[in-house]
Amino acid sequence: MNVSTPDGRTLRVWVTGDEGGVPVLAQHGTPSGGILYGPWIAEASTRGICLIGYDRPGYGGSSRHAGRTIADAAADVRAIAAALGIDRLVTWGISGGGPHALACAALAPDLVAAAACMAGPAPFDAADLDWTEGMGEENVVEHGAAAEGEEVLRPLLEAGRAGMLGGGVQALKEELGTLVTPVDAASLDRGFGDFVYESVELALRDTVDGWVDDDLAFVTPWGVDVASIRVPLLLIQGAQDGFVPVAHFEWLAAHVPAAERRLAPEHGHLSLSETGVSEVHEWLLGNQEDPPVARRIRG
Repeated sequence: MNVSTPDGRTLRVWVTGDEGGVPVLAQHGTPSGGILYGPWIAEASTRGICLIGYDRPGYGGSSRHAGRTIADAAADVRAIAAALGIDRLVTWGISGGGPHALACAALAPDLVAAAACMAGPAPFDAADLDWTEGMGEENVVEHGAAAEGEEVLRPLLEAGRAGMLGGGVQALKEELGTLVTPVDAASLDRGFGDFVYESVELALRDTVDGWVDDDLAFVTPWGVDVASIRVPLLLIQGAQDGFVPVAHFEWLAAHVPAAERRLAPEHGHLSLSETGVSEVHEWLLGNQEDPPVARRIRG
């Protein structure tokens, strides 16, 4: 379905799982789209969760919002909630979706009853953090280009898009290069790899606008004070992560007083996404700020 925002943009939204259940809004990684993995949907249905995904602006079926910040995600989530008749929800974000989930927790506590950040990066201007240390070389280069601006970044991402698309999971794995640790390579070699490729292909089929705008938002001021988060928050991270180093998780854990932290030694970045969502759903359902989310549709 499509949702219109107050400023006239369109957001493409998926509503899955138990559509009369507790609304859980998923915020996808970078670059990716809002489609949802089959096992996540099945697990959500079993738990009585209405699982909602959406393409961030510029990806897939969502209009571009040039110059958007991390903070702007809160307004888009409000627009989605209003269109679906949702008064209160919980949210999680994986990887590049993590900061956007943090923004919603910080800026929309009246709507968001709890949040989870799965392997999400810390703010680029975070004090006492070497932001790129421990990242695979591909992310070091990409975010270095982002810091130089769109004119430098866009050609790099266009080349990345060409390398990823058309060659299936193997081409995707090769393009990701040193970001993929052995545990994540194994995850891509399973059915999860097909899902990741499908999501990337749908997100980037027509343009890299969403990817460009995500990267620029990561390396500029977020407009979010993560220390202000007071709703229940879970930070969860794989110890074998080549995309977002554990130091980001540790920085967030030290600077968000409300956060519960879980470091998973057996996981990388993609494997956490593949199998960790069930644990996150269980935590979100059990750790909501009063009043808890009870059901999806008003009335």
